[in-house]
Amino acid sequence: MMSNAYAISFFGALLAIMNPLAILPVFLSLTENTEPARRRAEAVKTIMYCIVLCAVIAFSGKQILNFFGVTIDQFRVAGGLVLAGIAWTMLHGESSKTHHGSGAEKESFKEQQGADPDMSIAFYPLAFPLLVGPGTITTLILFAHEATSRADYLSFVGVVGAVLAMVAATLYFSGALGRFLNASARVVMTRLMGMILLSIAVGMMVAGLRALAGAHG
Repeated sequence: MMSNAYAISFFGALLAIMNPLAILPVFLSLTENTEPARRRAEAVKTIMYCIVLCAVIAFSGKQILNFFGVTIDQFRVAGGLVLAGIAWTMLHGESSKTHHGSGAEKESFKEQQGADPDMSIAFYPLAFPLLVGPGTITTLILFAHEATSRADYLSFVGVVGAVLAMVAATLYFSGALGRFLNASARVVMTRLMGMILLSIAVGMMVAGLRALAGAHG
């Protein structure tokens, strides 16, 4: 029963934070003058990078926290605040600077891309920070720590695989999807994902604060 609740909560959080429909217009913009074959190749490379990043974060996240002397409950509160901030911008139909980078960072990349049209966009900015940014990192570390049984570990791998498969399909078939999905549909989905993510973020903060209060009570 725990694994079912765990999988549903993790799936909702990861899907909301990676949000394939929000990435779609960004990907189309970055590959605007790109041949369809190269666009698909960039999509495949992006997912490969995402798989590697997610695996590294899931396996090393706890060790990184321990190295800096940060407890998981402290990270729950801090991570919940990060996710809540991202969710709040999603509810207002905006792009989060925390997760997607600042305007200056985006302008810097456009200048680099203009100077080198053949430069790959798979790792930066697509895999990092657009898909695997601070919000995704927070979600992966927290849910990796929450996994306590073999079923949970399998659920973790399954959820990451399912969400990345959805992202992969969105990017790979971006040309067709871009013509099919209008801006209104993307805005509605982004705001819905924002509400789901905000609810999960509040739960993280409450759980972290309760644990910290109990430890110091």
